[in-house]
Amino acid sequence: MKKHRITLIPGDGIGPEITEVTKKCIGATGVNIEWEECEAGIPAIEKYGEPLPKETIESIKRNKICLKGPITTPVGSGYRSINVALRQIFNLYACVRPFKVYPGARTSYREIDLIIVRENMEDLYAGVEFEVGKPETLKIIQEINNLSEKEIRQDSGVSIKPISISESEKIMRFAFEYARGNNRKKVTAVHKANIMKFTDGLFLDVAKRVATEYPDIEFEDRIVDNMAMQLVQKPQKYDVIVCPNLYGDILSDLCAGLVGGLGLSPGVNYGDEIAIFEPTHGSAPKYAGKNIVNPSAQILAAILMLRHIKEVESANRLENALSKVIADGRFTTYDFKPEGEQGVSTFEMGRAIIRELGE
Repeated sequence: MKKHRITLIPGDGIGPEITEVTKKCIGATGVNIEWEECEAGIPAIEKYGEPLPKETIESIKRNKICLKGPITTPVGSGYRSINVALRQIFNLYACVRPFKVYPGARTSYREIDLIIVRENMEDLYAGVEFEVGKPETLKIIQEINNLSEKEIRQDSGVSIKPISISESEKIMRFAFEYARGNNRKKVTAVHKANIMKFTDGLFLDVAKRVATEYPDIEFEDRIVDNMAMQLVQKPQKYDVIVCPNLYGDILSDLCAGLVGGLGLSPGVNYGDEIAIFEPTHGSAPKYAGKNIVNPSAQILAAILMLRHIKEVESANRLENALSKVIADGRFTTYDFKPEGEQGVSTFEMGRAIIRELGE
Protein backbone atom coordinates (compact mmCIF):
# COMPACT_ATOMS: atom_id res chain seq x y z
CA MET A 1 0.00 0.00 0.00
CA LYS A 2 1.40 3.37 -1.01
CA LYS A 3 2.29 5.74 1.84
CA HIS A 4 1.49 9.44 1.39
CA ARG A 5 3.45 12.05 3.35
CA ILE A 6 1.23 15.11 3.84
CA THR A 7 1.63 18.36 5.77
CA LEU A 8 -1.09 18.88 8.36
CA ILE A 9 -1.87 22.32 9.81
CA PRO A 10 -4.61 21.98 12.46
CA GLY A 11 -4.99 25.77 12.67
CA ASP A 12 -6.51 27.54 15.66
CA GLY A 13 -9.95 28.19 17.12
CA ILE A 14 -12.09 25.20 16.14
CA GLY A 15 -9.39 23.99 13.75
CA PRO A 16 -7.78 21.35 16.00
CA GLU A 17 -11.15 19.72 16.80
CA ILE A 18 -12.42 19.37 13.25
CA THR A 19 -8.94 18.37 12.05
CA GLU A 20 -8.71 15.57 14.61
CA VAL A 21 -12.13 14.22 13.57
CA THR A 22 -11.08 14.41 9.92
CA LYS A 23 -7.84 12.52 10.60
CA LYS A 24 -9.80 9.73 12.26
CA CYS A 25 -12.24 9.54 9.34
CA ILE A 26 -9.39 9.36 6.82
CA GLY A 27 -7.71 6.69 8.94
CA ALA A 28 -10.92 4.64 8.89
CA THR A 29 -10.77 4.49 5.06
CA GLY A 30 -7.48 2.60 5.28
CA VAL A 31 -5.45 5.14 3.29
CA ASN A 32 -1.83 5.11 4.48
CA ILE A 33 -0.88 8.70 5.37
CA GLU A 34 2.11 9.89 7.33
CA TRP A 35 1.12 13.28 8.70
CA GLU A 36 3.77 15.95 9.21
CA GLU A 37 2.06 18.28 11.67
CA CYS A 38 3.00 21.97 11.58
CA GLU A 39 1.78 25.21 13.11
CA ALA A 40 0.38 28.43 11.69
CA GLY A 41 -1.59 31.30 13.20
CA ILE A 42 -1.97 31.73 16.95
CA PRO A 43 -0.25 28.42 17.94
CA ALA A 44 2.72 29.35 15.73
CA ILE A 45 3.01 32.77 17.37
CA GLU A 46 3.02 31.12 20.78
CA LYS A 47 5.66 28.58 19.75
CA TYR A 48 7.81 30.44 17.21
CA GLY A 49 6.96 34.12 17.68
CA GLU A 50 5.57 34.42 14.14
CA PRO A 51 2.29 33.35 12.49
CA LEU A 52 3.84 31.47 9.57
CA PRO A 53 7.17 29.92 10.57
CA LYS A 54 9.74 28.72 8.06
CA GLU A 55 9.36 25.14 9.34
CA THR A 56 5.77 25.12 8.10
CA ILE A 57 6.71 26.63 4.73
CA GLU A 58 9.50 24.07 4.26
CA SER A 59 7.18 21.18 5.11
CA ILE A 60 4.65 22.23 2.46
CA LYS A 61 7.45 22.75 -0.04
CA ARG A 62 8.73 19.21 0.64
CA ASN A 63 5.45 17.35 0.67
CA LYS A 64 3.59 19.34 -2.04
CA ILE A 65 0.24 18.57 -0.37
CA CYS A 66 -1.23 20.14 2.76
CA LEU A 67 -4.47 19.68 4.68
CA LYS A 68 -5.13 22.85 6.66
CA GLY A 69 -7.64 23.80 9.33
CA PRO A 70 -9.04 27.33 9.69
CA ILE A 71 -6.71 30.06 10.94
CA THR A 72 -7.72 33.31 12.65
CA THR A 73 -7.12 36.52 10.70
CA PRO A 74 -7.23 39.66 12.88
CA VAL A 75 -9.66 42.32 11.64
CA GLY A 76 -8.14 45.73 11.00
CA SER A 77 -4.81 45.10 12.75
CA GLY A 78 -2.25 42.41 13.50
CA TYR A 79 -0.78 40.03 10.94
CA ARG A 80 -2.15 39.66 7.43
CA SER A 81 -4.16 36.61 6.39
CA ILE A 82 -2.16 33.37 6.54
CA ASN A 83 -4.32 32.03 3.71
CA VAL A 84 -3.32 34.93 1.47
CA ALA A 85 0.33 34.58 2.50
CA LEU A 86 0.38 30.87 1.59
CA ARG A 87 -1.19 31.58 -1.79
CA GLN A 88 1.44 34.19 -2.54
CA ILE A 89 4.42 32.17 -1.25
CA PHE A 90 3.52 29.09 -3.31
CA ASN A 91 1.84 30.88 -6.23
CA LEU A 92 -1.43 29.05 -5.57
CA TYR A 93 -3.13 30.84 -8.41
CA ALA A 94 -6.38 28.82 -8.54
CA CYS A 95 -8.91 28.42 -5.74
CA VAL A 96 -11.50 25.70 -6.40
CA ARG A 97 -14.64 25.55 -4.26
CA PRO A 98 -17.28 22.89 -4.99
CA PHE A 99 -20.86 23.43 -3.85
CA LYS A 100 -23.17 20.45 -3.65
CA VAL A 101 -26.46 19.87 -1.86
CA TYR A 102 -26.43 16.87 0.45
CA PRO A 103 -29.94 15.70 1.43
CA GLY A 104 -30.47 16.55 5.09
CA ALA A 105 -28.69 19.91 4.92
CA ARG A 106 -30.67 22.98 5.99
CA THR A 107 -31.53 24.38 2.57
CA SER A 108 -34.61 24.60 0.37
CA TYR A 109 -32.50 24.02 -2.76
CA ARG A 110 -32.03 20.67 -4.48
CA GLU A 111 -29.65 19.25 -7.06
CA ILE A 112 -27.02 21.99 -6.90
CA ASP A 113 -23.60 20.76 -8.01
CA LEU A 114 -21.40 23.61 -9.18
CA ILE A 115 -17.78 24.71 -8.95
CA ILE A 116 -16.35 28.18 -8.42
CA VAL A 117 -12.84 28.68 -9.78
CA ARG A 118 -11.34 31.84 -8.35
CA GLU A 119 -8.18 33.61 -9.51
CA ASN A 120 -6.02 33.98 -6.40
CA MET A 121 -3.11 36.26 -7.20
CA GLU A 122 -4.48 39.53 -8.59
CA ASP A 123 -7.45 41.89 -8.34
CA LEU A 124 -8.11 43.88 -5.17
CA TYR A 125 -6.75 41.02 -3.04
CA ALA A 126 -3.25 41.44 -4.48
CA GLY A 127 -2.43 43.52 -1.40
CA VAL A 128 -1.29 46.64 -3.27
CA GLU A 129 -2.64 49.13 -0.75
CA PHE A 130 -1.72 52.61 0.42
CA GLU A 131 -2.74 53.79 3.87
CA VAL A 132 -4.58 57.09 4.29
CA GLY A 133 -2.31 60.05 5.09
CA LYS A 134 1.03 58.32 4.39
CA PRO A 135 3.51 60.21 2.18
CA GLU A 136 3.55 57.42 -0.41
CA THR A 137 -0.25 57.47 -0.50
CA LEU A 138 -0.37 61.21 -1.09
CA LYS A 139 2.26 60.79 -3.79
CA ILE A 140 0.30 58.12 -5.66
CA ILE A 141 -2.94 60.12 -5.30
CA GLN A 142 -1.22 63.12 -6.82
CA GLU A 143 0.15 61.02 -9.67
CA ILE A 144 -3.27 59.53 -10.41
CA ASN A 145 -4.89 62.96 -10.27
CA ASN A 146 -2.35 64.22 -12.80
CA LEU A 147 -3.05 61.31 -15.15
CA SER A 148 -6.79 60.91 -14.74
CA GLU A 149 -9.82 63.05 -15.38
CA LYS A 150 -11.27 61.90 -12.06
CA GLU A 151 -9.88 63.26 -8.84
CA ILE A 152 -9.13 61.12 -5.77
CA ARG A 153 -9.57 62.94 -2.44
CA GLN A 154 -6.45 63.55 -0.38
CA ASP A 155 -7.96 61.81 2.67
CA SER A 156 -8.37 58.49 0.82
CA GLY A 157 -6.85 55.11 1.31
CA VAL A 158 -6.03 53.47 -2.03
CA SER A 159 -6.17 49.88 -3.23
CA ILE A 160 -4.89 48.96 -6.68
CA LYS A 161 -6.76 46.39 -8.83
CA PRO A 162 -4.26 44.69 -11.17
CA ILE A 163 -5.61 42.17 -13.70
CA SER A 164 -3.09 40.89 -16.26
CA ILE A 165 -3.40 38.99 -19.52
CA SER A 166 -1.00 36.28 -18.31
CA GLU A 167 -2.78 35.48 -15.02
CA SER A 168 -6.19 35.71 -16.66
CA GLU A 169 -5.10 33.21 -19.31
CA LYS A 170 -3.74 30.93 -16.61
CA ILE A 171 -6.96 30.83 -14.59
CA MET A 172 -9.12 30.49 -17.70
CA ARG A 173 -7.16 27.52 -18.98
CA PHE A 174 -7.29 26.00 -15.50
CA ALA A 175 -11.09 26.37 -15.45
CA PHE A 176 -11.54 24.81 -18.89
CA GLU A 177 -9.10 21.98 -18.15
CA TYR A 178 -10.88 21.35 -14.84
CA ALA A 179 -14.21 21.23 -16.65
CA ARG A 180 -12.87 18.83 -19.26
CA GLY A 181 -11.11 16.62 -16.71
CA ASN A 182 -14.16 16.38 -14.45
CA ASN A 183 -16.81 15.82 -17.11
CA ARG A 184 -18.28 19.31 -16.71
CA LYS A 185 -20.17 20.79 -19.63
CA LYS A 186 -20.09 24.58 -19.23
CA VAL A 187 -17.82 27.40 -18.05
CA THR A 188 -19.24 30.80 -17.06
CA ALA A 189 -16.87 33.79 -16.75
CA VAL A 190 -17.93 36.45 -14.22
CA HIS A 191 -16.92 40.10 -14.56
CA LYS A 192 -17.98 43.75 -14.33
CA ALA A 193 -16.67 44.68 -17.77
CA ASN A 194 -19.49 47.13 -18.39
CA ILE A 195 -17.97 49.44 -15.75
CA MET A 196 -14.30 48.42 -15.35
CA LYS A 197 -13.42 48.15 -19.00
CA PHE A 198 -9.63 48.01 -18.66
CA THR A 199 -9.46 45.37 -15.89
CA ASP A 200 -12.61 43.26 -15.96
CA GLY A 201 -12.85 44.03 -19.68
CA LEU A 202 -9.42 42.48 -20.14
CA PHE A 203 -10.49 39.45 -18.06
CA LEU A 204 -13.53 38.96 -20.29
CA ASP A 205 -11.56 39.39 -23.53
CA VAL A 206 -9.09 36.72 -22.41
CA ALA A 207 -11.95 34.42 -21.39
CA LYS A 208 -13.55 34.66 -24.82
CA ARG A 209 -10.25 33.98 -26.56
CA VAL A 210 -9.33 30.97 -24.39
CA ALA A 211 -12.86 29.56 -24.80
CA THR A 212 -12.25 29.13 -28.54
CA GLU A 213 -9.56 26.56 -27.68
CA TYR A 214 -12.16 24.36 -25.95
CA PRO A 215 -14.98 23.81 -28.46
CA ASP A 216 -16.20 20.79 -26.46
CA ILE A 217 -17.07 23.03 -23.46
CA GLU A 218 -19.97 25.49 -23.60
CA PHE A 219 -18.95 29.06 -22.68
CA GLU A 220 -20.90 32.07 -21.49
CA ASP A 221 -20.27 35.19 -19.40
CA ARG A 222 -22.25 37.01 -16.72
CA ILE A 223 -21.96 40.43 -15.07
CA VAL A 224 -21.27 39.81 -11.39
CA ASP A 225 -24.39 41.43 -9.90
CA ASN A 226 -26.58 39.55 -12.38
CA MET A 227 -24.66 36.38 -11.55
CA ALA A 228 -25.55 36.80 -7.87
CA MET A 229 -29.24 37.01 -8.77
CA GLN A 230 -29.03 34.08 -11.19
CA LEU A 231 -27.40 31.89 -8.53
CA VAL A 232 -30.26 32.57 -6.12
CA GLN A 233 -32.96 32.06 -8.73
CA LYS A 234 -31.65 29.12 -10.80
CA PRO A 235 -28.31 27.77 -9.55
CA GLN A 236 -28.92 24.44 -11.30
CA LYS A 237 -28.16 26.16 -14.63
CA TYR A 238 -24.50 26.64 -13.70
CA ASP A 239 -21.59 24.27 -13.74
CA VAL A 240 -18.06 25.77 -13.57
CA ILE A 241 -17.94 29.50 -12.73
CA VAL A 242 -14.61 31.31 -13.13
CA CYS A 243 -14.07 34.68 -11.44
CA PRO A 244 -11.50 37.31 -10.56
CA ASN A 245 -10.41 37.20 -6.94
CA LEU A 246 -12.92 39.45 -5.16
CA TYR A 247 -16.01 38.24 -7.01
CA GLY A 248 -14.96 34.64 -6.46
CA ASP A 249 -14.72 35.22 -2.73
CA ILE A 250 -18.15 36.87 -2.49
CA LEU A 251 -19.95 34.42 -4.77
CA SER A 252 -18.40 31.51 -2.86
CA ASP A 253 -20.16 32.61 0.32
CA LEU A 254 -23.40 33.10 -1.60
CA CYS A 255 -23.13 29.54 -2.94
CA ALA A 256 -22.33 28.25 0.55
CA GLY A 257 -25.65 29.71 1.64
CA LEU A 258 -27.42 27.82 -1.14
CA VAL A 259 -26.12 24.42 -0.03
CA GLY A 260 -26.55 24.82 3.73
CA GLY A 261 -23.74 27.06 4.92
CA LEU A 262 -19.97 27.30 5.18
CA GLY A 263 -19.98 24.14 7.28
CA LEU A 264 -20.52 22.22 4.02
CA SER A 265 -18.10 24.22 1.87
CA PRO A 266 -14.57 22.89 1.25
CA GLY A 267 -11.88 24.44 -0.89
CA VAL A 268 -8.48 23.81 -2.41
CA ASN A 269 -5.79 26.20 -3.59
CA TYR A 270 -3.73 24.89 -6.51
CA GLY A 271 -0.35 25.93 -7.82
CA ASP A 272 1.71 24.24 -10.51
CA GLU A 273 3.17 21.81 -7.96
CA ILE A 274 1.50 22.42 -4.58
CA ALA A 275 -2.09 22.02 -3.39
CA ILE A 276 -3.51 23.14 -0.02
CA PHE A 277 -6.89 21.74 1.03
CA GLU A 278 -9.05 23.51 3.63
CA PRO A 279 -12.55 24.31 4.86
CA THR A 280 -13.70 27.72 3.67
CA HIS A 281 -15.16 28.82 7.01
CA GLY A 282 -13.32 30.73 9.70
CA SER A 283 -11.76 29.62 12.96
CA ALA A 284 -14.78 30.59 15.13
CA PRO A 285 -12.70 31.16 18.29
CA LYS A 286 -15.79 31.56 20.49
CA TYR A 287 -16.59 27.89 19.84
CA ALA A 288 -13.04 26.62 20.37
CA GLY A 289 -12.87 23.63 22.69
CA LYS A 290 -16.66 23.25 22.96
CA ASN A 291 -16.82 20.18 20.68
CA ILE A 292 -20.05 21.32 18.99
CA VAL A 293 -19.07 22.52 15.50
CA ASN A 294 -19.73 20.82 12.19
CA PRO A 295 -16.64 18.99 10.84
CA SER A 296 -18.14 18.42 7.38
CA ALA A 297 -16.24 21.14 5.47
CA GLN A 298 -12.91 19.85 6.74
CA ILE A 299 -13.92 16.28 5.88
CA LEU A 300 -15.05 17.38 2.41
CA ALA A 301 -11.68 19.13 1.94
CA ALA A 302 -10.01 15.84 2.86
CA ILE A 303 -12.16 14.06 0.27
CA LEU A 304 -10.89 16.49 -2.37
CA MET A 305 -7.36 15.75 -1.15
CA LEU A 306 -7.87 11.97 -1.38
CA ARG A 307 -9.03 12.33 -4.97
CA HIS A 308 -6.00 14.50 -5.72
CA ILE A 309 -3.62 11.79 -4.47
CA LYS A 310 -5.51 9.16 -6.54
CA GLU A 311 -7.18 7.49 -3.56
CA VAL A 312 -10.49 7.81 -5.39
CA GLU A 313 -12.22 4.74 -3.95
CA SER A 314 -11.49 5.85 -0.39
CA ALA A 315 -12.64 9.39 -1.22
CA ASN A 316 -15.93 8.05 -2.60
CA ARG A 317 -16.47 5.82 0.44
CA LEU A 318 -15.86 8.72 2.82
CA GLU A 319 -18.19 11.02 0.89
CA ASN A 320 -20.90 8.37 0.86
CA ALA A 321 -20.51 7.82 4.61
CA LEU A 322 -20.72 11.55 5.32
CA SER A 323 -23.73 11.87 3.01
CA LYS A 324 -25.55 9.04 4.81
CA VAL A 325 -24.95 10.59 8.24
CA ILE A 326 -26.25 13.97 7.03
CA ALA A 327 -29.32 12.39 5.40
CA ASP A 328 -30.07 10.27 8.48
CA GLY A 329 -29.93 13.36 10.71
CA ARG A 330 -29.60 11.62 14.07
CA PHE A 331 -25.87 12.19 14.47
CA THR A 332 -25.35 15.68 13.10
CA THR A 333 -24.25 18.90 14.78
CA TYR A 334 -26.61 21.74 15.72
CA ASP A 335 -26.36 23.59 12.38
CA PHE A 336 -28.17 20.72 10.64
CA LYS A 337 -31.06 20.93 13.13
CA PRO A 338 -34.09 23.23 13.28
CA GLU A 339 -33.33 26.55 14.99
CA GLY A 340 -32.79 26.04 18.72
CA GLU A 341 -32.51 22.24 18.59
CA GLN A 342 -29.34 20.70 19.98
CA GLY A 343 -27.18 18.42 17.87
CA VAL A 344 -24.52 15.88 18.70
CA SER A 345 -20.89 16.77 19.39
CA THR A 346 -18.20 17.20 16.72
CA PHE A 347 -16.57 13.92 17.73
CA GLU A 348 -19.89 12.05 17.90
CA MET A 349 -20.66 13.04 14.32
CA GLY A 350 -17.20 11.82 13.37
CA ARG A 351 -17.83 8.47 15.08
CA ALA A 352 -21.11 8.11 13.14
CA ILE A 353 -19.22 8.64 9.85
CA ILE A 354 -16.63 6.05 10.87
CA ARG A 355 -19.41 3.55 11.68
CA GLU A 356 -20.82 4.06 8.19
CA LEU A 357 -17.37 3.43 6.71
CA GLY A 358 -17.21 0.13 8.58
CA GLU A 359 -20.53 -1.17 7.28
